[in-house]
Amino acid sequence: MQSLAHIALVVKEYDEAIAFFTQKLGFSLVEDTILSPTKRWVLVAPPGSNGCQILLAKAANEEQ
Repeated sequence: MQSLAHIALVVKEYDEAIAFFTQKLGFSLVEDTILSPTKRWVLVAPPGSNGCQILLAKAANEEQ
């Protein structure tokens, strides 16, 4: 059986994206771990989800 664990989505700002997914779409914030001064590991999941989660990845530069 095949499955997905995470899907990465490039976002402009972490907190703005977290607010959108949790407040507007009702997703749960699964994890928010600081990896460095500029990077975080942020996972959100839709209500009732026990499978795939979205990894919110901040763009490294404007081209991303």
